[in-house]
Amino acid sequence: MLIQPGPLLAKIDSPEDLKKLDQTQLVQVCDELRQFIVDNVSVYGGHFGASLGVVELTVALHYVFNTPVDQLIWDVGHQAYGHKILTGRRDNFHTNRLYNGLSGFPKRKESQFDTFGVGHSSTSISGALGMAIANQYKQDDRQHIAVIGDGAMTGGLAFEAMNHAGATNANLLIVLNDNCMSIDPNVGALKDYLTDVTTSHTYNKVKDDVWKILSKFSKFGKSAQEVISKVEHSMKALLLKQSNLFESLNLRYFGPVDGHDVHHLTSVMNDLKKIPGPKILHCVTVKGKGYKPAEEGNATKWHAPGKFDKVTGEVFKKVSEKPEPPKYQDVFGHTLVELAEKNEKVMGITPAMPSGSSMNIMMKAMPDRAFDVGIAEQHAVTFSAGLATQGMVPFCNIYSTFMQRAYDQVIHDVCIQDLAVNFCLDRAGFAGADGPTHHGAYDIAYMRCIPNMVIAAPMNEAELRNMMYTAQLPREGKAFTIRYPRGQGVMPEWRTEMKKMTIGTGRKISDGEDVAILTIGHIGNYVFEVKEQLEKEGLNPAHYDMRFVKPLDEELLHDIFRNYNKVVTVEDGCLVGGFGTAILEFMAENGYAAKITRLGIPDRIVEHGTQLELQAECNFDPNGIANAVRALLGVKAKATHASN
Repeated sequence: MLIQPGPLLAKIDSPEDLKKLDQTQLVQVCDELRQFIVDNVSVYGGHFGASLGVVELTVALHYVFNTPVDQLIWDVGHQAYGHKILTGRRDNFHTNRLYNGLSGFPKRKESQFDTFGVGHSSTSISGALGMAIANQYKQDDRQHIAVIGDGAMTGGLAFEAMNHAGATNANLLIVLNDNCMSIDPNVGALKDYLTDVTTSHTYNKVKDDVWKILSKFSKFGKSAQEVISKVEHSMKALLLKQSNLFESLNLRYFGPVDGHDVHHLTSVMNDLKKIPGPKILHCVTVKGKGYKPAEEGNATKWHAPGKFDKVTGEVFKKVSEKPEPPKYQDVFGHTLVELAEKNEKVMGITPAMPSGSSMNIMMKAMPDRAFDVGIAEQHAVTFSAGLATQGMVPFCNIYSTFMQRAYDQVIHDVCIQDLAVNFCLDRAGFAGADGPTHHGAYDIAYMRCIPNMVIAAPMNEAELRNMMYTAQLPREGKAFTIRYPRGQGVMPEWRTEMKKMTIGTGRKISDGEDVAILTIGHIGNYVFEVKEQLEKEGLNPAHYDMRFVKPLDEELLHDIFRNYNKVVTVEDGCLVGGFGTAILEFMAENGYAAKITRLGIPDRIVEHGTQLELQAECNFDPNGIANAVRALLGVKAKATHASN
């Protein structure tokens, strides 16, 4: 079903078309753009609240600035749907986040208006500053605008960039989109500071009065403008405690302004274009603005609600007559509370993903033992290391793709000191529609090369519980990484009794002949279907769930290579340096000469789609695994078909 845009939006194929409209028509454009987003996301799914909250900002930015000559960067990119619709992608917007369709995030290969690819938080200011310095060097007169949310502003990279920007005269405008939310409500001192700025009536009234008075003197030239700047800075510092946070970094601060007043925004932005140097515009917005259920309901729920009834606000959920397996994240969350109830040393840490990781379960049950540290993965890891030095048992839950941002801390603060920190890597493997910025493709490889590290992956919910139970038992050193995918497990009755595992042991799932399939993690469940397919053809591969990538179960591997000279390894991770590579290393080091086919994520960037579509593309869905066995046995392969 193709969603029809409103009459004004239907005529906008680029920002140049937007600029042809009279400013009085911008409110209608905002209304139509907001409705178009509601109509599309309700039918096709996607990120929602963030894009509704910046509709007026988006329209004002493209109306005032000469994009793409003037370069606009959206931090993270959840909020960039309106931007995509206004920049020539309206008629294809229904393909957003679908296989071979538009990306859910800004992407340089997709459009010249996407000047910087994003997906992780806090990168926009650094990227925009690099562009500004480059164009300054080339004497290319352009504007550079970074739109960053108050949640992303908690990331250390944003502060590093502002610190650098303030020491330059770069032509940079930072637009702070302040809605007190990232995916979950924001936490920390910055949130409190911004609240002070936006709610201080004295500060805002006097600030406005002073600006009105001083603006009358601006016509007297540069010397008068310098005086104005000094008076303005002093008044801000005088009127509000710590109000010079941004100006102490030498960023001229303007605001707060109403981020939903498109006329005022265009006026302010036109003025800011004329002010040289680095500056910040503080805009106060409402996540989900213009859609009542999102404005008044659970903002976390409406971040990415899936398909819903746009009239009633009812989110459509899959209904099954049979008990459904839980999500792995929920098994983690509930299991962590069970462990913490019996072990007073257990603590939980997550960087701004309490709902996504289900750490919110422990935060509610034990608020003094579970911590959301904000979008600060580096801090989350080193904070966990500090806890471990004092005898605590930290479970640091970070998405696999975000753990990449804390790699030095894993090495320097945890593993070199040989501390018993437990890392639970959610969303390991293909993340699905979020695409390459969110795929957890590399964690096996990047963790495997670090000394003092254990790496495990459960094939099902019971295995996850056993691994977590084992990880919280006393041990001398060694970090313990447990990786698991996005989505559901396989056990509706998942609350099994937890048992201690022997670290570094795998298990034989089924006997077979000629070929052994070695799997790691949830992807091993595909082999049940694979064996069913192949047995109808007279083929009978053995199946081994290795459970641990480091240390490997060498005793089990010796048995495998003594009995099989054809082996298939399967992992939902990168082939370069991954699980299959570890098996090849063992084979070479021990003088075996089996023929090995490694299945996993190839050495290229894999785009977005459903998990099964992407696994089929990379040949490790059930049909791909079966074909690998057939190929080793000299049997003709069968066509692979992916389905949701």
